Amino acid sequence: MATMTLRDIAKALDLSVSTVSKALRDSYEIGEDTKKRVAAYARANHYLPNRMAKSLKEGKSGSIGVVICSIDNSFVSRMLDGIDSTCTQAGYDIIIMQNKESLAQEKACLNQLEARGVEGILISPSAETVNFEHLAALKDTGMPIVLFDRISEQFESYQVGIDNRRGAFQATQHLIANGYRRIALLTLSPDVPFAAQRREGYANALKQHHIPYRPAFVRTVQAHGREALKDSVRAHIRALLDLPEPPEALFAATDQLSTQSLAALHQLGCQIPGDMALIGFSNTELADMLTPPLSTVYQPAFQIGQLAAEKLIELITGKDRSPDYETVRLPIRLDLRDSSRPRFQATV
Repeated sequence: MATMTLRDIAKALDLSVSTVSKALRDSYEIGEDTKKRVAAYARANHYLPNRMAKSLKEGKSGSIGVVICSIDNSFVSRMLDGIDSTCTQAGYDIIIMQNKESLAQEKACLNQLEARGVEGILISPSAETVNFEHLAALKDTGMPIVLFDRISEQFESYQVGIDNRRGAFQATQHLIANGYRRIALLTLSPDVPFAAQRREGYANALKQHHIPYRPAFVRTVQAHGREALKDSVRAHIRALLDLPEPPEALFAATDQLSTQSLAALHQLGCQIPGDMALIGFSNTELADMLTPPLSTVYQPAFQIGQLAAEKLIELITGKDRSPDYETVRLPIRLDLRDSSRPRFQATV
């Protein structure tokens, strides 16, 4: 099958090649009706622009860099779906790189993306990223950068995520409402901005209900590789169970910590929620099929990725000229299942 060209589209729609080209680039010179007609015809006939020729002519790569913690994560996968949907519709390719929760790896990813000429970067910072000087330096070169998911008040940029404090507060409050008083928290280092915010939400819920904050119940997991994470989660849960007065419930504050906690509790012979109730931050589509079904703080992952990509494209194309940065916090919801059912029912 012959490759469709701009000339073919122009001839079919009785337009000039210049008009078709400008319409596909979303130029202000072309009316919206014409843009829609050209875009619809191009999609229907599988038109693919010659990116290499376009890059040489315009000095633009047509690509966006995306830096994530790890691709083997259901929550991250949904965010990537949102990013890909938006970028594809706008005519951008995405280059995905993984920082593996390492600051050094994150810096290497950014260097590679800059060398490959990406027009902007979407980044969910690593668990080791507590200082944002490397991102600030890159932004100072003129590179548009948008933070997504792991947002931080320490870096000035457009950001899209959730209200981490509120999500953690609601999860902890749910356990309290269901009769649990000794509630443990499994989380990442408080140096990580989003982890610090979730720790604060947990502490605020305890305080509001006049429940003492017990440092021994707050366990910090080191996130260096899948196997190390698995071992660390299991060790922390074992330590909690060995306390003279062990917790009755556990709040796991990230997607991976949630599923690893469920597995570790089973391996250690705990009945859930009879011995330990559990709620986590997780977007796994398997939550309903786990044993028992897992209560979760659900984050709108697809929308986070979608909005972050939209904002970055606005910065790249110059459609957003505001001197002020905006942080968008999308609402969360609690999906409540058997793993955190009321305490008096848990022991039946």
